[in-house]
This record gives sequence, C-alpha cells and structure tokens, in this order.
Amino acid sequence: MIVVERTEDFQHWFEKETLKSQAQIETRIINIQLHHHFGDVKNLGDGLAELRWKNGRRIYFSVVEDTVILLLIGGIKNAQNKDIKKARVLFKRYAKDET
Repeated sequence: MIVVERTEDFQHWFEKETLKSQAQIETRIINIQLHHHFGDVKNLGDGLAELRWKNGRRIYFSVVEDTVILLLIGGIKNAQNKDIKKARVLFKRYAKDET
C-alpha cells in the first residue's frame, strides 16, 4: 500500500475546496493508495509531478520514498506557474528537513 502524506499547505488548500471537490480528491488519493493508479499525471522534473483533472484542478506531489507520496499543494490550471514554484519550494524545504 502507498502511504500519502499531506503538507500543511496542502491541507489548508484542501479544506477550502467544496465538499464535492474534496470527495473527488479523496477518491483519487484512495485509488493511488490501494491500486497504485494515479490517473492523469505529468512529470514536472526534479522530483515533482502533478495530478491533473479535466476541470483544471491540479495537485502537486513528490514521491519521497518508494511507497510514500507527499502531497505538496493544490491549485488550478490558471495559477499553475505560481503553484509549481511554491510546490518546488515546499519540496526543497521538506527534503532539507528530512536530512
């Protein structure tokens, strides 16, 4: 089973989403945990990737260990460049804290 960890930034973003969106996100996370099925994913380089939805929702994540997925932050396609920059900063901070 894959372990999914959430940063505080991710959780803060998640709690602002509608209940319907939260349910969709949780379903996707469960599919990753139980079935190793990520769905539409794009590799962004340097250990960062994004889960993508057709409605423009994005979740930025990193695989920290073979079985640990770190959810960094969520956002929408229109704010993608800003969100990717923030996700990279969060990932570097997390990696630094782990060493």
